[in-house]
Parts: sequence; C-alpha cells; structure tokens
Amino acid sequence: MSVNVTLMLTTVPDAAVAQKLGAEALAARLCACVTQLGSVQSSYHWQGSVETAREIQLLFKTSTARSLELEQFIHAHHPYDTPEILSWQATASAAYGQWITAETQRPLHV
Repeated sequence: MSVNVTLMLTTVPDAAVAQKLGAEALAARLCACVTQLGSVQSSYHWQGSVETAREIQLLFKTSTARSLELEQFIHAHHPYDTPEILSWQATASAAYGQWITAETQRPLHV
C-alpha cells in the first residue's frame, strides 16, 4: 500500500545557502530528506527585465502533515524576496512513505 507524501522544490543562490537551509529543515524535522539536485541556470522576468542566474535546486521530501510548516520555514529563511517554492503530492512506496512520516513527527516532550 502506498503513502501520500509532499515534494517541495526551491532554488537558492549557492551551495552554502543550500547546505544551511537543508540542514535547518532537517534539524526541525520539517522534512525527512533534502536532495541537492545541483547547479541549474534559471532565466526569469524580474523587475521589468529578463535575468539569468546560476542557482542550486533543493528537493525536500516531507509528510503531508508538515508540508505547510516546511513551506513557511523556507519562505522565512530564504534569501530571495520572492523565493520559488513549488510543491506537489506524490505517492511513495509503503516503506519509504512510512519512513518520511516517522521522521517528520514532532518530538514528544515529557
């Protein structure tokens, strides 16, 4: 039986920002895994002109329950004024989906 998960993609300006954003999201249990997809060249409209930039893509894998918090976290910690944050639902294998769900549980404080 498969499990629904959320994939979230963003781009950041460099490897240092990618490492920091990914590590902080993992530490907060907002995702179970973050994959640095590597360097890409992005071209886009910005403030009346077409810009081109080298960026690093990050793909976060999270539970559906934590996806909104992850989006808010990325937005709050991202260096861009208008960060790219794309998310979509995916179907994971039962074992992988259960792992994502388990790793994104809030720790219990007793």
